[in-house]
Amino acid sequence: MREYRNVFLEIGKSTAEVEQRLKEVVNTFFYGEDKVYFEVGDDMAYIEDTGNHDARTEGMSYGMMMCVQLDMKKEFDRLWKWAKTYMWMEDGWNEGYFAWSCQVNGQKNANGPAPDGEEFFAMALFFASNRWGDGEGIFNYSAQAREILKACLHKGENGRPGHPMWNHENHQILFVPGIDFTDPSYHLPHFYELFAKWANEEDRPFWSEAARASREYLVAACHPVSGMNSEYAEFDGSPMSRRLQWSDDRHDWFYSDAYRTAANIGLDYEWNHKNIGQCAAVERLQYCLGVVNADDPYHIYEVDGTRLAEEALHPIGILATTAQAALAVDGPIAKDSANQAKAVAADWVERFWNQPMRTGNRRYYDNCLYLFAFLALSGNYRIYE
Repeated sequence: MREYRNVFLEIGKSTAEVEQRLKEVVNTFFYGEDKVYFEVGDDMAYIEDTGNHDARTEGMSYGMMMCVQLDMKKEFDRLWKWAKTYMWMEDGWNEGYFAWSCQVNGQKNANGPAPDGEEFFAMALFFASNRWGDGEGIFNYSAQAREILKACLHKGENGRPGHPMWNHENHQILFVPGIDFTDPSYHLPHFYELFAKWANEEDRPFWSEAARASREYLVAACHPVSGMNSEYAEFDGSPMSRRLQWSDDRHDWFYSDAYRTAANIGLDYEWNHKNIGQCAAVERLQYCLGVVNADDPYHIYEVDGTRLAEEALHPIGILATTAQAALAVDGPIAKDSANQAKAVAADWVERFWNQPMRTGNRRYYDNCLYLFAFLALSGNYRIYE
């Protein structure tokens, strides 16, 4: 039987304190005054990006993963039905994928997908199958997951329109299908290890190789001094600084999307205990943000750790993910530890414990990362087999 670390206990919190706090966090996210979960009719619901006033595959799939971890089947099924009803594309160039953004009334804002949504949908559905059992139609969770992954790998083959979401040569996930760069925070080797067990049999070798390739990629993508990675990156891990046809924004710095990478490294290590150098990046990041920039860490950074004047749009997102990354530091951790990495990691977890959830329009992204971090650090972000 797998055992999962409760890092909060390592810094001196009690089991009762952790359980009570988790209940409060979950209630705030799903049902409190500052919720982001909204029910529609008798059997559907959506997660709203409250800063952009839309529903995204990112948030919908995150919500489903949270629900399966928390044994919230009713809410899971509501979210999944909304996603299949409004986001799923049954024809056209992107048939079989999900529109990455919809208005909260279900109208599509775009007809293109975002691959992080698909990989979270598939993983949440596999866990739902294993935890609750398969139902009928769209609630045949495992069949739905396998169909999603089939599309992700085989779009464009045998006359099927569109592009796959993974590069078949280097096994890396793409920022969007058909593009020639990636997003480091999309790389989830801990998911791919499980896809290699549960996807269609002919695709399992690909997923096994993708897990290996993504860990190698994360080593390359995280800066050797700061541990930071860029939002978007080239296939060799270097920051993607090319101008995009749809945006004039920078994506070669440590900003928003990029925060998730450290959290992913932490969860992967907790689930698989495989370290080829990516865990050292977490220690560098926690030191750079928590020691070098201890006076005011919540800014935008160049990937080399240079702090810029502009404050981060999602400061609690930085805090939550950097704290979750403590799972990549072999425990137990403690603030008075003689081991610097363990002491710094404990400080991040303590900071996170003392930080309330975000309120206001920008609460969606920060609080998604907050709830994931609380699940992971309390030993409640688990594999269901």
